[in-house]
Amino acid sequence: MKPTNSMLSGLSTTIFSVMSAQAAEHGAINLGQGFPDTEGPRDLVEAAAAALRDGRNQYPPLAGVPELRRAVARSNARFYGISVDPNREVVVTCGATEAITASLMALVNRGDEVVVFEPLYDTYLPVLEMLGAVVRTVRLAPPHWDLPRATLAAAFTPRTKAVLLNTPMNPTGKVFTRDELEFIAGLLARYDAYAVCDEVYEHLTFAPVRHQPLMALPGMRERTIRIGSAGKSFSMTGWKVGYVTAPAPLADLVAKAHQLLTFTVAPNLQRAVALGLDKDTAYFERLAEGMRSARDWLAEGLTRAGFDVLPCNGSYFLIADITPLGFGGGDVAFCQQMVRDGGVAAIPVSAFYDPRGTDIPDSFVRFAFCKKTGVIASAIQRLQTARERLCTGNVAEIQKG
Repeated sequence: MKPTNSMLSGLSTTIFSVMSAQAAEHGAINLGQGFPDTEGPRDLVEAAAAALRDGRNQYPPLAGVPELRRAVARSNARFYGISVDPNREVVVTCGATEAITASLMALVNRGDEVVVFEPLYDTYLPVLEMLGAVVRTVRLAPPHWDLPRATLAAAFTPRTKAVLLNTPMNPTGKVFTRDELEFIAGLLARYDAYAVCDEVYEHLTFAPVRHQPLMALPGMRERTIRIGSAGKSFSMTGWKVGYVTAPAPLADLVAKAHQLLTFTVAPNLQRAVALGLDKDTAYFERLAEGMRSARDWLAEGLTRAGFDVLPCNGSYFLIADITPLGFGGGDVAFCQQMVRDGGVAAIPVSAFYDPRGTDIPDSFVRFAFCKKTGVIASAIQRLQTARERLCTGNVAEIQKG
């Protein structure tokens, strides 16, 4: 048989699936994969159910139902002062992952250079590789993940087509500051490049830190594609409704890529999300405050269990350093032992780096705190109880297994 696609054939099962499977096998509490363990707003569920019964179940418009596109435009204006034409500058996609793929398809030709920040979401590199892009990685360093300006400036060349920016950032919980965004904007203007901004955690930042879209900065409106997600904003990750905001010429190209990938999105979910985006500001404030409380609860518990917890200003995740525990192996071995002997699943942060890179940090693990307080408390209790076993395990056997 002739060989199949070499890039896809070489991809291993994602670490998220691996750790979730191990959590199920060992009866562990899953703080690895980032999904809430509570339902989202009841009125959105009722709206989605009602929309199934009103005779509008055929193909919706390619770019999204008018109700949702108008709601996306209102949301941009309300939260960030960005004026958007809902008829020409919004595209609804099957989740943010498709939005990222379609946006990169809209911009990148084979051989174009794209700048990305490590650690990074695991979809970015495979998509860029399939498009034939040349990836320029810029590594952020713990514990604060500050923007390395000289390194970033050196990564830009006349062949730079775009920067792929995730803020608030998965897995680090970093929210890029206004000053950092202005530095990025200056490079984009100097090299006439675009930005694809993955902002799915836009409403999950923790006071006093606030999310600032790159698109809202002077001169960035016409060269930025901004991506949002209903799954994160309304705690219903299975709905897979994303939305792209972009200047009309770029939105038109994103829509063409979307047409090739999925063509459209379930109309009842779109109409329910439109209702959600028009919720009062208090809803979004309560959402962020609830997540901030869960972050604090988990951070305090991990600290008591002996971890060194890094700062987190947004998203579903915080990172902890296992170095103080005295474990004899890296983060992958630690997570394998923790799920087996500690009864808690997390994700090794080394999985968020290009595996072809060198000197990849291997002492950090990512925990998801988008869980009920009781679940977090049980996980902390397990880790405290199992601390001695976690620190004295046979690393050779773990790695062999």
